Amino acid sequence: MIDFENGSFVKLMKTDSVGKGIDQLLIPGETIIGSYKGIRDSVTFTDKRVIAVNVQGLTGKKKDYTSLPYSKIQAFSVETSGVFDMDSELELWFSSIGLVKFEFSGGSDIVKIGQTIAEFVL
Repeated sequence: MIDFENGSFVKLMKTDSVGKGIDQLLIPGETIIGSYKGIRDSVTFTDKRVIAVNVQGLTGKKKDYTSLPYSKIQAFSVETSGVFDMDSELELWFSSIGLVKFEFSGGSDIVKIGQTIAEFVL
């Protein structure tokens, strides 16, 4: 599993492509809201959960897929980008994991992600 205790997850940028293997993890009727990629790792938001992909090893063939269901979120925080600070942040507090923090570069639709999470948490 991804080590979320050592700071935030890598800074993520919006991408149009979904990482290999994500489609196989989806259940019938589950739809992808958005995909974001860091240097090697990625995060995909669906209408049911967050799927974090940790690419391991030198070749990157080994991957860890961590499924974080919205139903386990106890609280969340959305920080939008500003004029000088173009990055946005999403903090999720899960009942069994604790704090998971994602940082996004400018141009990410953090408000839509926050709205989707709110639909399942509130």
